[in-house]
Amino acid sequence: MSKIGRTPISIPSGVTLTQTGRVAVVKGSKGELSVTLLNGISFTQTAEEVSVTRSNDTRQSKANHGLIRSLLQNATVGVSAGFTKTLKLVGTGYRAQAKGSGISLALGYSHPIIQPAVTGITFSVPDTETIIITGIDKQRVGQIAAEIRAMRPPEPYKGKGVRYEGEVVKRKQGKAAAA
Repeated sequence: MSKIGRTPISIPSGVTLTQTGRVAVVKGSKGELSVTLLNGISFTQTAEEVSVTRSNDTRQSKANHGLIRSLLQNATVGVSAGFTKTLKLVGTGYRAQAKGSGISLALGYSHPIIQPAVTGITFSVPDTETIIITGIDKQRVGQIAAEIRAMRPPEPYKGKGVRYEGEVVKRKQGKAAAA
């Protein structure tokens, strides 16, 4: 992963990156995120870009180098632009509606499923079959989207379920009718 680690991170205007001990703090217009720096990894900052460096060339240091660079990049994009995941509900009777700051999902079970609000994550439901999840932390946005999708993953025969926008579900033919 050192190829990823060597690539400098461009810092957009309005974003500041500071280091306090082994923690890098990224502040921007949408909020603040912190990234813990692993042993042997440090960064140098110029006016508009940041370069991540490692102290030695062990296999673990090379992997950590790319990891920390990617985490800093995601934090930089998150505090300046944010991250969004869109989920589509496909199926008869599958729908979502806003309940306070959380959402209520009807996914074919005998009861509605309530997804409570999470700090730093916002849900919006533009129509009953679409859920938009936004936030500054890429990992948390993806994790919440994956948890909602896991409640009713798309099935291969009819394609019903919760899927990511643009996700292609490989369909199966099913049993042939008896002759």
